[in-house]
Amino acid sequence: MTILQIVTDQAPESWELFNKIPLKFWIRLGIDLLSVIILVRLIYYPSYKNREFFFTYFIFNIIIFLVTYMMNKVEMSIGAAFGLFAVFGILRYRTEGISIKDMTYLFLCIAMGLITSVAKGGWDELLLINFIILSITALLETGILVKKELAKTVQYENIEMIKPENHGKLLEDLRTRTGYDIHRFNIQKIDFLKDTASIRIYYFETKKKKISI
Repeated sequence: MTILQIVTDQAPESWELFNKIPLKFWIRLGIDLLSVIILVRLIYYPSYKNREFFFTYFIFNIIIFLVTYMMNKVEMSIGAAFGLFAVFGILRYRTEGISIKDMTYLFLCIAMGLITSVAKGGWDELLLINFIILSITALLETGILVKKELAKTVQYENIEMIKPENHGKLLEDLRTRTGYDIHRFNIQKIDFLKDTASIRIYYFETKKKKISI
């Protein structure tokens, strides 16, 4: 008896369960992981340089994929599936501040996990659907269709300027201090004890001019 036969004969029952998983599960999981890697690493990160949500995006995507794939074995409507991932999206972020853009990428990660796990169709259809989502997202991020708006949160110490009648002067002061061509701002938090305010500024991305020597 060879060593390979001994190992095979003594293999745990978990290997039998592993072998029972259909091939379509691994194909769908591969398509899902490839799509979310492209979305987060190649589209989201180069634009925003934010690693804070890497873990969240990937984990939410995988959880939604696995849960909906297992629930798809029983009778479940697509409406129930959308309700499920909506609950997942709200539970974590209903009280924590998160930008609209970050929330949109979270929605995309969850939606791709849902579509890949429960959509009826072959792997080629799933690839096409995810390709359409990724292509449109990448196109919007290039700024070809609309100008790309960026945002930052700054701490402002001149508390008198936050009054509505001084908002014009506040906008000019923010432009002078930051050097950005700010077109709008949002006062998020006011601390009268420290005489400071947290202000979210919005400006359009400008292409850097090349300096010739």
